[in-house]
Amino acid sequence: MVDLSPYQGIVFDMDGTLIDSMGAHAKAWQQTCEHFGCPYDGEYIHNLGGVPTRAIVVLLNAKYGLNLDPDAVTETKRQAFITLDDKPSVIAATFAVMQRYHGQLKMGVGTGSDRQNAMQVLQQTGLLSKLDTVVTASDVSLGKPHPETFLAVASNMGIAPQHCVVFEDTEIGRQAAHNAGMDCIMVSLGEIQLPILKPKV
Repeated sequence: MVDLSPYQGIVFDMDGTLIDSMGAHAKAWQQTCEHFGCPYDGEYIHNLGGVPTRAIVVLLNAKYGLNLDPDAVTETKRQAFITLDDKPSVIAATFAVMQRYHGQLKMGVGTGSDRQNAMQVLQQTGLLSKLDTVVTASDVSLGKPHPETFLAVASNMGIAPQHCVVFEDTEIGRQAAHNAGMDCIMVSLGEIQLPILKPKV
């Protein structure tokens, strides 16, 4: 297991990093795009993992020349996600890290999901009680790759950003971590990769 003893805090992304939910989100996005007559590009949507739904709608409007209402699309996608039969499950590799360092390092989640969805999923999977803080898209003005989400997690834990390490599964998430001055450990297909150190200033 990766050695996190040099750090004081761990920041986890949620979907695709702690929770195996990316498939369900993809289905919800596909249904939503079909409902609004918007082309669905699964790879494009996946690469936007961690970006708040409203911001994704803005990107889709620009990409396809549409004028979709971000609020309407966000609510439709949220409803599509919660009505799916897919039950959230933890990703074993990152859950093992959480168990290993619980009580030793502070831990928080920084996610592009809205607060209602994030709290529900974390509660269902039993992870919420292990966390010191949860920062969602509902709590920030600027989503990933802007560092606001991860900086808010660090602030809530009372730890300087440079003493935190982020676990992420998307390139946009990695950018957000480095923009926050944090090292990043990528999770790919449920497996933990080598750490990516923040650029030297």
